[in-house]
Amino acid sequence: MHKSDLVSVVVGKTNLPKKDVEKTINEVFDSISDALSNGEKVQLIGFGTFETRERKEREGRNPSTGETIKIPKATVPTFKPGKALKEKVD
Repeated sequence: MHKSDLVSVVVGKTNLPKKDVEKTINEVFDSISDALSNGEKVQLIGFGTFETRERKEREGRNPSTGETIKIPKATVPTFKPGKALKEKVD
């Protein structure tokens, strides 16, 4: 499902104007992104938790040449599904 599909589903269930739904969904995604970039955790009870984790610097290999390279440390976003979401998917 793409974002446009999500917008269409929400429009169909709520009968709200497409423009309003799209704006709201974009604001939700922007708010989650802003919180993560500020180092905050976003917990949506029953759905899941978005947070960031630090990846340490490590060695890797260039698959085409086999040459060893250093992969720098990085902060990456992660998602842990909540109990209700796990049960619904299962």
